[in-house]
Amino acid sequence: MMSPAYGKSPAGLPFLSVAARAAIGKGSGSASRGSVVVNFKVFILLAGMTALFGVVGAAIAGQGGALVALALAAVMNFVMYYNSSKMVLKAYRAKTVRRNDAPGLYDTVDMLRQRAGLPMPTVAIAPHRQPNAFATGRNPDNAVVCVTEGLLQLVDQDELEGVLAHELGHVKNRDMFLQTISATLSGAVTNLARFGARSGRSSGGKASAIGPLGVILAPIGAMILQFAISRSREFKADASGAEISGKPLALASALQKLQASAQRMPMQISPSVAPLAQVDPLAAFGGGLSKLFSTHPSTQERVRRLHEIAADRTP
Repeated sequence: MMSPAYGKSPAGLPFLSVAARAAIGKGSGSASRGSVVVNFKVFILLAGMTALFGVVGAAIAGQGGALVALALAAVMNFVMYYNSSKMVLKAYRAKTVRRNDAPGLYDTVDMLRQRAGLPMPTVAIAPHRQPNAFATGRNPDNAVVCVTEGLLQLVDQDELEGVLAHELGHVKNRDMFLQTISATLSGAVTNLARFGARSGRSSGGKASAIGPLGVILAPIGAMILQFAISRSREFKADASGAEISGKPLALASALQKLQASAQRMPMQISPSVAPLAQVDPLAAFGGGLSKLFSTHPSTQERVRRLHEIAADRTP
């Protein structure tokens, strides 16, 4: 089914009525409790990554080396943070569009961002057959929401709203900031482990025993924690998207379609930008990977939670 996103502005998309707001607000207590749990988990994961960095730093390079590695990682990720949208759009070969280019898509984003209380993001389309979407940008004032051509050809209007609301949920929750912090710590651990391995080979001392082990285990541990943070933010964005659109079942339906397509339709992109997509765009390549190394939670679990949200809002 061809989405109306390229064509005329979709009909029947008024701002939320009082009744609709009440329906969306129903079950907000459980949603708030879920948000607290998710944020606590993210805090624990970030604390764990920081602790891992401290342990590896003290064992391999001492306090001075740890600070140098953290500084280098912070500088690199600071540059990436402020140029993230340009880098990500280039990686996906996406082009920004104006309202005249895709009025349906543009107006739907505009309607949803007003519901969410967000500034109007830049809208972009990526020339990929695989249906998918992502958000990038360092903060809500510099956000970009991008969809693939395949998405616009697959989903209906309600599903499109669900997908776009999920991405606006990432923007509203400032997930790019959290990802930058986790990437900084993960990069610092990796740099530190490499430094330890090199110093171990040259010194033949204590670091020689720690370096080879650290260069293998430390980055793996940091990667597992970083991906766990990414998975937690997907659940939160799903909940936020359901609240913004008021259509959790439409988002659940869209996720099932996207996942099925991703498994049979590879997307040729860098793995470094794969975590940004709504479903894993590299699913066709890595079906056998452990859940620990997955950048996304299982679609089945995401759909189950969205059905729970819908049930909570049923009168």
